This record gives sequence, C-alpha cells and structure tokens, in this order.
Amino acid sequence: MAFKDLHEFVAVLENKGLLHRVTTLVDPVLEITEITDRISKKGGPALLFERVKGSPYPVLINAFGSFERMSLALGVQQLDEIGARISKMLELQDLTGSLLDKMKFLPRLAEMGSWVPRMVRKAPCQEVILRDEDATLNIFPILKCWPGDGGRYITLPLVFTKDPETGGRNLGMYRLQVFDGKTTGMHWHVHKNGAENYRRHQKIGQRMEVAVALGGDPATIYAATAPLPHGIDEMLFAGFLRSEPVEMVKCVTVDLEVPAQADIILEGYVDLDEQRVEGPFGDHTGYYSLADYFPVFHIRCITHRKDAIYPATIVGKPPMEDCYLAKATERIFLPLLKMFIPEIVDINLPLEGVFHNCAVVSIKKSYPGQAKKVMCAIWGMGQMMFTKMIIV
Repeated sequence: MAFKDLHEFVAVLENKGLLHRVTTLVDPVLEITEITDRISKKGGPALLFERVKGSPYPVLINAFGSFERMSLALGVQQLDEIGARISKMLELQDLTGSLLDKMKFLPRLAEMGSWVPRMVRKAPCQEVILRDEDATLNIFPILKCWPGDGGRYITLPLVFTKDPETGGRNLGMYRLQVFDGKTTGMHWHVHKNGAENYRRHQKIGQRMEVAVALGGDPATIYAATAPLPHGIDEMLFAGFLRSEPVEMVKCVTVDLEVPAQADIILEGYVDLDEQRVEGPFGDHTGYYSLADYFPVFHIRCITHRKDAIYPATIVGKPPMEDCYLAKATERIFLPLLKMFIPEIVDINLPLEGVFHNCAVVSIKKSYPGQAKKVMCAIWGMGQMMFTKMIIV
C-alpha cells in the first residue's frame, strides 16, 4: 500500500492501534524528547502530540519506531521483500542473449518508467504561502532534544538541492539547527551529495538554492535517508518503494521541485561565503557530537498545508526510531552489497552497535584471507567507511 501523505499514514497507524494521541499540553523544549525516549525504550507506539506549547501544529514522532511500523510505512509485510524486488531489477544489467530473452525484461523496464516523479500544478503543501516577515520558523513546534544541544533542531528534514552543472536533483536528510526565525545551520558532511552540490556552486560562484520539505508520504521520508549509488534520483527510488510515482510541484521562489503532499516547505538559499558554529548535538551513541562550522540556510518563503503535521525524530542510545530506519536500509540494500561483494551471504548491523559502527557479516569462504578482503571492500562502501568493527 502506497500512502498518499503523512495524514493517511497516521490514520492507518491509529486504526491498527500503533499510534497514541497525546492531548495534554507539552513543551517542545526537552519534554517531548523525554516522553518519546521512554516510550521508544519500551517498544511503544507512534506519538501524536496534539497540543504543543507555542505552536498550533501537532508533532508526530516515533512513527517509524518498530519493525511493524517501518514495514507498514514502506507497504510490505517484511523489509526483505523490497530487497527481493531490487534483486530482480539488478537482473536488468544483463541484457545479453537472444531477442526473445531481452523481450522478457520489457515489463520490468515499463514498470521502471512508471516510477518517475509526476509534476502537478496545485499542491496541498502550498495551501498557505508565507513571505517576507511572515515566513518565520517561530510558528512551528521545533524540538530541543537534549540539555546540552546547541539549540532547537529540525530533525526529519528532506533537503532538496541541485547540481548546477547537470541540473540533477539530490534529496538528503541533514539536521538543521535553528539560529533564529529566518536561518538554520545546514549540517551536511563533506562526503554527502548535498555538500558536493555546495562545492560545485562555490566553484562557479553561484548562490545555492535549497528547499526543505517536512512530512509527505513515509516512503519519500525514508528515501531521503537511503544510501543510494551516485546518480540515482531519490524521488525515483521513492516511486520504486511506492510502486507509483511521487507527485512533485515547483517551489514558489526557487527553481526546485518538492513533494506536493508534504506538510511544510521551507524555500531559501545557502550563501557560499557564510558559515556559523552548529552544535553540539546529542547523537546516536549517547554522546554529544561537537560543535563545528557549517553553511547557513536562509529562509525566504514558507508554504504549508492548512492542516500541517510537524514530523520529528530524536536520536540517542538505541533502541530508538532511527534504529529501525537503519535496519530497513540493511535489509533493502543487501542485494546491492552482494552485487559488489558476491561472496557475502548476509549482514547484520546490530542495534547495540549503533548502526554502521558494528557489522556482522557471513560469507561463502573459498580461500584463506578472504575475510580480510571482504572487510576492506565493506570499508569502501559509502557510509560503511565509518564502521569501527567488522566481524566476518
């Protein structure tokens, strides 16, 4: 089942008894995090905080915080089902053989064409348009998660940028520390595609337009976190997960497209010569990541649905919601890992190892030293370069 938007996902979660509405007034500064942390550690439900101090918008959190909810978000019974679909698509690499053999792949090629994002002219995410002084982050229930954090953080943003040379779109998830109602940090690490687009804008001396979407359908939210091979459009991948295209709409003030069914859109730019201290930030390991200099995102326009939901997540010592997003990645991308390292049988990134910090790998061993070869190959695979311990 492909969810149209976050509201439809919330309705299904509630119908299945997987969501709890909190009607008591709560504070977005520390209190929502404390409640959510306790619920997460107990394996509890998604939470919809309906009354949040200082904002008219409800907060949805822990929506992906179990294997059941993660699978439901992606429309499957088991996450391995998506990996199996990817395995079939990888067969398209080999189009050798007779004409009859090639024709067998035509239905799959046609299916791929049906995942391309579809442009629309009107969108729920643009029901309300705020410009100039009205375009302020102060209306949203943005969380301060931990006592030592540098401020409030937008923790589930879908950040859209464009390669200035090719026009290729990139979608990533990079936390945004709120500096004031008009500016945030842009925490993209140097190895991320968003940072690469930033460097390419610096190279040509062109100010970088950015759009940030909050909410939308859960498959697109997951796609923003996915470690896709370079050049693969995350919105095409979201269409693959949904088995139908994502509707996109042009932004009001920048030359970018965003999901039409999103709840909130922030439009603006990153100045190439400006950086500010971002952090500290309470991170996955239970420690704070240190403050450092990052680019600044300037907001010029905000659009949103009239009934917008503010989506958020918190990170800290497992188990937490982000653990299940990571486990989804483990199962979904196993076929790609096997394609590059064929002797791999399976991989487990245990929650106790905090995602990619620890990997347990099984292989078909054929010769001495093969485990070492596999370990080195894994360290060369994207974010797996951060893995501190590999057990083969």
